[in-house]
Amino acid sequence: MTIFCSHCHRPLQAEMSCLPARAKQAPSAPRPFRSTKSASKARRDQINAELQALRSLLPISAQEKERLSYLHTMALVCLRLRGAQLFPPGLAPPMGPALGTELLSLLPGFLLVLSADSKLVYISENVAQVLGLSVVELLAQGDTVFDILDGRVGEDVHKKLLLAQEEPGREVTFVSEMRTSKAFRLQHGGNRVVAVCGRFVALRWPPSPSTTAFLALCTPLVQSPTDGEAASQDDIFQSMHLLDMTFIDVTESVTYHLGYHREELVGQSWYSLLHPEDADLAAAQHRAVALGSGPGPAAGTSVLRVLRKDRAWSWLRVWARRDGGCITCTCRCLREEEAAHLRARQPRAAAPP
Repeated sequence: MTIFCSHCHRPLQAEMSCLPARAKQAPSAPRPFRSTKSASKARRDQINAELQALRSLLPISAQEKERLSYLHTMALVCLRLRGAQLFPPGLAPPMGPALGTELLSLLPGFLLVLSADSKLVYISENVAQVLGLSVVELLAQGDTVFDILDGRVGEDVHKKLLLAQEEPGREVTFVSEMRTSKAFRLQHGGNRVVAVCGRFVALRWPPSPSTTAFLALCTPLVQSPTDGEAASQDDIFQSMHLLDMTFIDVTESVTYHLGYHREELVGQSWYSLLHPEDADLAAAQHRAVALGSGPGPAAGTSVLRVLRKDRAWSWLRVWARRDGGCITCTCRCLREEEAAHLRARQPRAAAPP
């Protein structure tokens, strides 16, 4: 049977020129870069080799390198690149590891450096002592300061960083919970509250966002100091009182914090130093400690304002306990931001019976 063309009605064997142009086109050639299993494996192997090469360049021990995942490797590489951009190797003399470790052990917290856009640039190794997380583990949370802070304070922190950036050299402080290890949270019942105090510094001239950095010291808020801690911390002093809160003794360091000499306070009442608005709160703490009526150790803790010798007000966090016929107070000086954070979480004083 002969098949005729629908266009010219001739036999197809006799004439093919009437076919539509698209029918006469040659079949398309296969794409030269078509993905195959072998090509995908080659790309993965190449990526793995590049990551291994980057990992080998990191200034950490071989044992730490073996534990790094790809995510941790890239996080550390990005941190080092941001640090190299802000602190070129030729600008500052190198610091030996022994000296660095010794200096870090003397700090009450860890060091933090941020770029102008709030990216993490440097975290000192002693962060593990404060948060229970190593630098690598902390970087796994994210690459900005907001990734390691409690999200509820993000807006306030952002405003303070902008203020500090507009006025280089101006010190700002913000207080927030920081992410910690699971073991830390199980032991302490939650994340750690840390006060971040720092300022923006121009590292090179002329200053620009790419040459300025926020340098800060992150100090944990002490929860319940022991006698050993009290003896080793510069921001703490102790006092002893009769049951009516009359001073019978105070450590000499009170002169540094409040300006009084020991002899000026002995025989005076604790209430003579208190801010009038805090008298009820101090009285509630006094009753709870003297009568032993509090629900636990927290009943003996309060945040109060006391009068310095120069007539200024200082914020103190006061831990009080009864020792027989005396009351011992351990007082830690606070920044205003620390006091505001703690006061917001402090139960209000109960009405006297």
